[in-house]
Parts: sequence; C-alpha cells; structure tokens
Amino acid sequence: MTTKKDPMIPDGEVTPIDTDYQVGQDNILVKVGPFGLDIHNRVFLISGLAIILFVALTVIFQTQAEPIFSSMRNWLTSNLSWFFMSAANIFVVLCLVLIVSPLGRVRLGGTEAKPDFGYLGWFSMLFAAGMGIGLMFYGVSEPLSHFSSSLGGVSVTDGVRTDWAPLGGAAGDPAAATSLGMAATIYHWGLHPWAIYAILALGLALFSFNKGLPLTMRSVFYPLLGERVWGWPGHIIDILAVFATLFGLATSLGFGAAQAGAGLHHLFGVPEGISVQILLVIGITAIALISVVAGLEAGVKRLSEINMVLAALLLLFVIIVGPSLAIATGFFSNLGAYFQHLPALANPFGREDANYSQGWTAFYWAWWISWSPFVGMFIARVSRGRTVREFLISVLVIPTLACVLWMTVFGGTAISQVVKDGYDAAVSAELPLQLFAMLDALPFSQISSFIAIILVVVFFITSSDSGSLVIDTIAAGGKVDAPTPQRVFWCTFEGLVAIALMLGGGLVSLQAMAVSTGLPFTIVLLTASVAVVKGLMSEPR
Repeated sequence: MTTKKDPMIPDGEVTPIDTDYQVGQDNILVKVGPFGLDIHNRVFLISGLAIILFVALTVIFQTQAEPIFSSMRNWLTSNLSWFFMSAANIFVVLCLVLIVSPLGRVRLGGTEAKPDFGYLGWFSMLFAAGMGIGLMFYGVSEPLSHFSSSLGGVSVTDGVRTDWAPLGGAAGDPAAATSLGMAATIYHWGLHPWAIYAILALGLALFSFNKGLPLTMRSVFYPLLGERVWGWPGHIIDILAVFATLFGLATSLGFGAAQAGAGLHHLFGVPEGISVQILLVIGITAIALISVVAGLEAGVKRLSEINMVLAALLLLFVIIVGPSLAIATGFFSNLGAYFQHLPALANPFGREDANYSQGWTAFYWAWWISWSPFVGMFIARVSRGRTVREFLISVLVIPTLACVLWMTVFGGTAISQVVKDGYDAAVSAELPLQLFAMLDALPFSQISSFIAIILVVVFFITSSDSGSLVIDTIAAGGKVDAPTPQRVFWCTFEGLVAIALMLGGGLVSLQAMAVSTGLPFTIVLLTASVAVVKGLMSEPR
C-alpha cells in the first residue's frame, strides 16, 4: 500500500524560506452546535462582516444603489483605463521575458518534481478554470457587437466620438469589420487575461511548493515584506483577495442568471425579470451547496467533467451544422487579425475609441484581475512538477487557442448569419439572448438551446463551488482542509452578494463592483510580480 505524498514537500533541490510561522497559528477554533469552525481571526471576521454590511445596505437602499454603482463604474473606467491596460501589458511582457530567460528552467516543486497530471487532464483543467460563464455569455454577443459597431464606423457628436467601434472601425466593409471585430474580441480573451492568471498562479505555486509557505496570497509577498506578511500587511492582502474573488464571482453568477433566465423564457415561456433571475441564483446556489458538501472529487471534479463534455458537444454541433468552411478558415484568419491589431488594441494612451477601450477593455481587465485569486490558486494547485517555461507557455497559449476557437465558432457563425444570410435576429436580441437567437437559425435549435442552458447552470455551480473553496482557503489562513461549514458559508454569501447587486442595479452594479475590487488588487498583482521574480532568482535550476 502506498501513501499519498504531501504536495507541499518538495522533490529535489529548492531554496525554502526559513520562517517560524505555522499554517493556522493565528486561527481560532469555534464550535457552533455540531459544527466546528477553523478561521483566521482577522481575515475571516473583517471580510465576512464587511460583506454582510454591504449586502444589507444594498438591499435596504435599492433605488439609491443603482446611480451610485453606475457613476462608480463610469468614473473608474474613464479615468483609470490607462492604468488597467498598462498593468495587463506588463503581465504579458513579464510572462514572455520569463519564458525566454534562464529563470524558465526553475521547476515548481523542486528539481526532481514530476507533474501530478498528464497534459490532457492538465490542459482541460486550465481551460475549465478560467472563463466558463463568460464564454457562454459573450461567445456570440461580443464578436457580433464589435462587428456591428465596426461596420457602422465612426460617429462624432460635438467633437466627441459616440460610437463603440474598436480603433477606427471599418465603415461599410463587412470583411474588414469581421476581421477587426474578431481581433477586438480575442484581445479580451487571449494572452492578456491568461497572463494575469499566470503571474499570480506562478507566485502561489512557487512560494507554496518551493518555498514551503502556506497556499495563500500573502505568501507571495514574503521577499518584499519578510515576516511582516504574517501581520497586518498580510491580513490586508488576504482581505483584498477575498473581496476581489467574491465580487468577481458574483459578477459572473449575475451574468449566468441573466442568460439562463433569458434561455428559459425563450424556450419555455418562463416569465423574464429580476424575480426569476433571483430564483435562479437561489436554486443554483442550493445545488452548489450540495456539491460543496459532497467534496472536490464527488462534486466539482464530476461536474467539471460533465461540463467539458457538454461544451465540446455544443462546439462540435455548431461546427458541423454551421458554416463549417468559414469556421475552419476563420480560426487562422482571426488569429492573424488578432496579432495584426494587437499593438493598437493594447495601446493604453491617446485612444480615440474611448467607448471600446474604457467600456469594454478596462472593465474586462478589472474583472479578470478580480478573478485571479480564484483561478490563480486553482491553476497553482494542479501545476506542481512543471518548469516555469512549460507552465507559462501552456497557461498562455493553450487556453488562448481554445478561446480563439470558441469565439470563431460561435461569434463567427453569428456574423456569417448576418453577412451571408441576412439573418439579424441575434443582432437585435438582448445581450443574454443572443446565443439562443444564433442557435435558432440552426437545425435542432430546441435541443442545442436546452444544452446551452444546462451548460450555463453547471458552469455557475462549478464556479460557485470552486470559488467558495478558494475563498475559504484564504480566510482560513492557508488551510486547505478547513471544515465544510465554512465553505457552505462562503458559497451562500456568493449567492447573496449576486442577489444584492442584481437588486441594486442589475448588470451595471455587478460590473461596477468587479471594477472597484479589481482596482486595489491590480496594485497587489503588480507588487506580486516583483516578488515572483525575486523568488525565482533564488531557486536552483
């Protein structure tokens, strides 16, 4: 009989950090009836109480909340878009520099460490972790939106651009508008978001598997803060990570509920509106709680496998019954358009396309950054045994190509329906309904739309379950085996925050909180980048 090796024990040479800190030493143990709690006394209490207060105030002052959230989002994206865009560029450049530098030879887990997962399983988890609900929600609507605004060209009122076209648009030219629209979409789902995830995941993996520190956000900052990471500087970093993760997840859950509600109305005539969306959040959170109690193996892992199969089936279905030749050639032409337009799209200064760069890009980068603790910790946990070079190439390239394929299949099909068939139902449909409007023009639309609704729901459940696990790890001082009731608490609160934000202004409020929590965490991530380089430089390779 073989015993399972502790992943925190390195194989081969490493340069561990010598600290007297023990995982969980600042935790308090509480007995509540038959349940036990094992929580970090400051991180859990401050973040938990602050979120309870936020939910209560948003629900009490619903009418006042919407204009506040709307103005907050507009101010942040219009004044700080240059900051979000510059930060994302720094993460991409840092990843590319690490790939080609000698530091790329450092192995996560020690010089003799072997990967815990084969390539196929690892790649599947990398992709599944990052963008499930987002791809379902925006897979049709974003390419279609950028295509339509590009085709419409530039419009100016009182000397100010009022159109939403990326860059200079492509007025009246369907081929150029398609190329620019797909490039503008892939920019938001390609190298930049995955570089954000990769830097944080690399830091978490390095300082846990090689340096012997707890698997929590503060550990990454040890080279800069030393033993102070176990005090208030570290508490603040972890509290910010809890806020960022919770509001990033709540935003995704709100999008998922909006799309599932639109799909149910479209297919079965279920009434639309905020009440149905709230009922969906409650129902799906209840299912997520069952998954939380079942545990990782029986819960998240099984649901993730179901999701990947359903997503692959839906993708293949659209490829086969949709414009197959256009999809096949479109993949390569869209990839080429992405690289052609990338320098202009990534330029943070002197932009004339303010609606696109501020309304789309700045929001996206803040949203991805708010998701980075959740996705980064998940990627770190499954990437032990990889070299830094192998890790970064895989985390950047494989999911980027998968996103290009997804957007080409779903967005490309919708654009082809407009250009070649004159079918404009998807263009005129509400944002959450555009996927179903596109599927309507294909055979077996009832079946494919029903599968799409199931996909949204299961992505919703796995995100909520995985997210509550990550938040609980942070709020438990880095303990990965904390009691289940704590995960139940965080899973419940993800649903409550989503409901509160939907009551206080719908998607606008969800986006506002993603941007607001993404702002301080962008500063955290930029500082973490320095710590990661310092940590790698001390490792044997």
